[in-house]
Amino acid sequence: MPKTLKEMRILASETAEEARPEDIDYVIAERLALTPSEYELKQDLVLTDDQVKQISRDMKKLAKGVSPQYILGYAWFLGYKLLVDRGVLIPRFETEELVEWALDNLRDGVTVLDLGTGSGCITVALAKEAEGKGIKDLHFYASDIKDKPLLISEENFLTYGLNVTTRKANVLLGLGKFDLIISNPPYIKPSEKGVMDKNVLANEPEEALFGGEDGLDFYRKFAKEVRDHLNSGGRFFMEFGFSEEAELKALFAKELPDFEVEFRKDMAGKPRMLFGKWTK
Repeated sequence: MPKTLKEMRILASETAEEARPEDIDYVIAERLALTPSEYELKQDLVLTDDQVKQISRDMKKLAKGVSPQYILGYAWFLGYKLLVDRGVLIPRFETEELVEWALDNLRDGVTVLDLGTGSGCITVALAKEAEGKGIKDLHFYASDIKDKPLLISEENFLTYGLNVTTRKANVLLGLGKFDLIISNPPYIKPSEKGVMDKNVLANEPEEALFGGEDGLDFYRKFAKEVRDHLNSGGRFFMEFGFSEEAELKALFAKELPDFEVEFRKDMAGKPRMLFGKWTK
């Protein structure tokens, strides 16, 4: 049985030989509560029997293709630790940029909808960051098409002491009116499966990933429904697939000519986010 972190790392790479080395290191480091630098510097760290047993179980799951975040039971998003489980999309770093953009547009007293909330990561980050900036009297709503994400998101809201109203809904159908809507909707095309991470395809919910043949099904429904669910001067922020900018520009120009729409690239330089403001 391994005694040191270095020995555990070697055994782990043998147990989960087809897993990405960074996934192996991530799981071990999280189990040992080590930062990336501590992980590299403390290779002689002596592990307890319980730590060895836990990491060994983790590596067997990793070898079977289970995502690291599902193994751990949580994911990090903008510095916040969030419960995740199968049936819930694992938060992405790109979405952190969307939250930062929306945060710049929050003001006291607005009503916010997190559309397709998943783990609730967007609402948690927005609410806590707004709190830190002294933005007051925000009213948060979160919706999803499935029950599992709503249950998981409610646990995360409870953990962070947030008062969030949750609703089950298909896009905006049946929801009220809001000042700001933010969403990371399904936008992947089925034709892109060949270039996707195997872990994502094997673990994460298809309804949170795929947006129809051209990836735009959600946006079409949203564009037709959004006027009935925004207050005058309301805004929305959405993530999209990097190859979809031209199609979305055409879609919103046709369906929402009375909206100012802006597109932004992510930190990698890829088209990724859009903002819309109702000029009414």
